Amino acid sequence: MHKMILILVALFGLSGCVVGAVVGTAVDVAVEVVKVPFKVGGAVVDAVSDDEEDEVKADEADAAEEAAQISGD
Repeated sequence: MHKMILILVALFGLSGCVVGAVVGTAVDVAVEVVKVPFKVGGAVVDAVSDDEEDEVKADEADAAEEAAQISGD
């Protein structure tokens, strides 16, 4: 009889841990699913802003080259 009570107590104790682990995993997955659109949006913004920065740098380089040619002539 004592063994049966001990087994029941152990099962109830472990079931709480299992439920906690399942809920924790579900929350982790939900958080990651919510993060994905922001990561994608951030990547798109970075890609667009990098292109604009490259164009500005190219324009500045062209202007410097033209200024060097004018002063050299």
